Amino acid sequence: MPTSPLLGDVASRLAAAGCVAPAEEAVALVDAAVDPTELDAFVTRRATGEPLAWIVGHVMFCGIRVAVHPGVSVPRWQTEPLARRAVALLPVDGTAVDPCPGAGAIAAVLQAARPQSTVLATDVDPAAVACARANGVDARLGDLDGPLPAALLGTVDVMSAVVPYVPTDELRFLPRDVLAFEPRSALDGGEQGRRYLERVVRASTRWLRPGGVLLLELGGEQAAAVAVDMAAAGLADIAVLHDEDGDARGIEGRRR
Repeated sequence: MPTSPLLGDVASRLAAAGCVAPAEEAVALVDAAVDPTELDAFVTRRATGEPLAWIVGHVMFCGIRVAVHPGVSVPRWQTEPLARRAVALLPVDGTAVDPCPGAGAIAAVLQAARPQSTVLATDVDPAAVACARANGVDARLGDLDGPLPAALLGTVDVMSAVVPYVPTDELRFLPRDVLAFEPRSALDGGEQGRRYLERVVRASTRWLRPGGVLLLELGGEQAAAVAVDMAAAGLADIAVLHDEDGDARGIEGRRR
């Protein structure tokens, strides 16, 4: 199908709907559509706020293409530094576990960068598990570390997790399309947003080897409290990870 006039028309429709990157999204939709009828349906869906990744079926994350099924939380570029840090910490033939993988983006990046390593993911959402498996991830269904095999106790080099961490009373401040479409269970971290962060911290020392590292994504107001929890659980060398704006985006700690 012709592109230049078509791209301009699609971009105009997306801009009118309030999309913040209409030109880039127009390219993605035109490339994904097989004919004008499907393209029109795609634009209509996007104009309602449906995530672009659900419509085109994937997102680029750390340079790899990650499939994203409808109903599964979309991997964000803000998580890429955490994924790269996990790669840097994982030995060539090491072991990593990734509770709450969503689409499996971090686990997929770890596998791509460390193909000889063992990488397991766990999620309580069957849709997320199916999506992670579609991305080639060994994903197990269950709550946090519940599905991990006992043979991994005390052997894990890296545990990474992007658990729900938005405080319940702050969910209303999220973008309209996120609230309308993405699963609340992947967002709501309870009061102060630390319900699952605290659980992963407590569980981590059972699985990490001495010197193994826990990596967590979090919000800027949570770092201090999570650092206290990590120290109490037996983690040391605790460091807050900041983004380019200086905002706290993650935290890591090493099992003593």
